[in-house]
Amino acid sequence: MQGRAAALPYVIYMNNYILVLGDILAILITIFIGFATHGEVGAASPSPDIVLPRMAAMFFPLTIAWFLLSPFLGLFQPEFVSNPKQLWRPVLAMIFAAPLAAVLRGFLLNAPIIPIFAVVLGATSAFGMLVWRGMYLFLDRKRTR
Repeated sequence: MQGRAAALPYVIYMNNYILVLGDILAILITIFIGFATHGEVGAASPSPDIVLPRMAAMFFPLTIAWFLLSPFLGLFQPEFVSNPKQLWRPVLAMIFAAPLAAVLRGFLLNAPIIPIFAVVLGATSAFGMLVWRGMYLFLDRKRTR
């Protein structure tokens, strides 16, 4: 019993490690899809010297805002992560993280903060995070059975 209890923190740590990496990847994919839908990725896109810094100017503020707000909603606590009824938490966290990210991005680029951009960013990022966290929940429940 003692060996099993000693392994528990490692399991929780590994789950959080996977969640953090998945959250970062979900944000990155959502931003990439956003740029692609605006024709910024592919053959017709501007040079990578222009696009990559613009992607970074969106990725870093959104990631910072996400990881600032997500602990307050318990997004890394096992009892919330493993409960399908708690999938509203990542959505709510991203809805609040997106306006903060838009403000951080505006300060970073010395550009105006457009409210509709923050709304669309919040909606699409919340959907991306919901898909990722839903996949994680499905795979985690399948693994524990």
